[in-house]
This record gives sequence, C-alpha cells and structure tokens, in this order.
Amino acid sequence: MRVFVAGATGAVGRRLVPLLIGAGHSVVGLTRAPDKADAIRDAGAEAVVADALNRAATVAAVARARPDVIVHEMTLLSAANDLRRFSRAFAATNRLRTEGLNNLLAGAKQAGTPRIVVQSFCGWPYAREGGPVKSEDDPLDPAPPRQLREAFQAIRYLERVTTTTPGVDGIVLRYGAFYGPGTGLCDGPMIEQLRRRRVPLIGDANGWWSFLHVDDAAAATAIAIERGAAGIYNIVDDEPAPVRDWLPILASMLGARPPWHIPKWLARIAAGEHIVAMMTEARAGSNAKAKRDLAWQPKHASWRQGFAEVLSLRE
Repeated sequence: MRVFVAGATGAVGRRLVPLLIGAGHSVVGLTRAPDKADAIRDAGAEAVVADALNRAATVAAVARARPDVIVHEMTLLSAANDLRRFSRAFAATNRLRTEGLNNLLAGAKQAGTPRIVVQSFCGWPYAREGGPVKSEDDPLDPAPPRQLREAFQAIRYLERVTTTTPGVDGIVLRYGAFYGPGTGLCDGPMIEQLRRRRVPLIGDANGWWSFLHVDDAAAATAIAIERGAAGIYNIVDDEPAPVRDWLPILASMLGARPPWHIPKWLARIAAGEHIVAMMTEARAGSNAKAKRDLAWQPKHASWRQGFAEVLSLRE
C-alpha cells in the first residue's frame, strides 16, 4: 500500500514510518519543518514539506502522493508540560485536529483515497461517572471543566468527522497517556517536577489513567492501517490505574520522596478545576476491542514494566 503519514517526524510518526517501510509499504511523510525532511528520507520514505493548516498545500501534497491510506499523527505539544494552562498548551493541536483533518480529507477526496487513520485520546474525555474503565461505546463527558473544553470539542469533531465522512473508511485510535524516550511522563520536565515533589496527590487521587508506550502506539497504528475496520479503538496498555497507585510508584522509581497530599480546594486554587478532575475523577479505557478486532497486543503490557524500562535507559 501507499501510505501518507502526516506528522511523520512526531512522537508516533517517527516510529511508524520505519515499521511501514519494513512491512513493504510505500510511504510519503509530511512535515512542516524543512530541517526534518532528511530524517524522513533516511527512514526510507518520500518527504513532503508543507504546513497542514495550509489547505491548498496539503490538498496538493495528498493529491500528488495518491495514497491508499492517510494517517493523521499531527500534534504540536511543545508547551504541554504546563497543564495548568491546558487551553493555551493545546491550542495549536486543536487546530490540527480540526482544520488539519479537514485539509487531509479534502486531499483524500481529490486523490480518491478510501481510508484515513487518526490519532485521538483515551482518558479524561470520558464521562466522569460509573465504573473507572470505559469502552469505546461509553459516553464522553457532557460538561468538561472550562480549561478542557476547547480540546474536548476538537477531539469530538475529529472523531465525528473521521467516522462519518462519506466515501472514507475512518479509523480513530484513542491513545493512552504517552510515555517513552522523549515523551510524556518520562520526559525531562515531568521527571524534574516529580523529583521536586511538585506533582501532588490531590484529594483521594482516584482519577484513573490509561498509559501507552509510544512504540506500542506505532505498532497498533501499523496494524490499523493494514487491516483495521472503520470505527473507534482504545489503544492503551493492560493495566489502567488510579493516580494514588501510579504516581507514588513513579516517584519511587525516580528515587524521589513520596508526593505531597493536598486537598481539592487548595488544588483548585493552585492548579485549576481541570487538574483536580484529571487527578480525582478521570476514567481510563479498556483495550479489549483493539485486542479482539485488531489482534493487537501491547509489548509493554503494564506501565510498571514500561516506566522502569524507560527510566533505566536514562541512567
């Protein structure tokens, strides 16, 4: 197959492209940064430099590539370590999830591409009620905290448009919270905050999280490209966990002192209602559908194993 990967030099994209090349696919990688084009070529793919928010340039790039599948892995999360200002940190990514998606779909129409696979998120968007672990059929949050609303609306738009656009088989992959070299919880800024005890346990710390090693995200995406049926899939590890469990364990792995405990009212003042919701009310996701329908198994089945492995590589 010929695969067009938008966001080919991002956290998932730079791992996905070599997997696709190794499986015998022809890959075209899109990046907006000219200095990253050589990395795409070095992986064995064709490189295209264009801004995905430029509709004409994106449509032209897809039309020239004439892919069988388009993959949307575009985010811009350089400021995402400061979750107190969540709305600001995710503003650019929200545009990529909406305008960027629209531009890719316009290119798909021009090129006659029948299939698109997009990145979404599994976790806090779920309704904060009922059991702690949700399936793809469970409802999303009807009233997310104010700082999360723009990101939530962008996610809902992405998922709705992907799965309802006529003439295109749309697959949505709801990734868990990323970790891995240079990403998410095991990245330098987060580790520094944990070592300084700046990530406290809030209230009962009963928010549930799902995690995903970035290599497992790439592997699941490669499977979805090749044989996934249209629809939505939670792509997460086998061990969803409440904050009260995983946060102290991660701190201990770093040799840090246990996190402070602070009450909800103080956290609302210091960090915001959205942080309190994530740490005390968020729901995790089940990967049962992805295992059954995609025949996918995460190599890093538990964040316990995965965190330890990633942190050992930093030593």
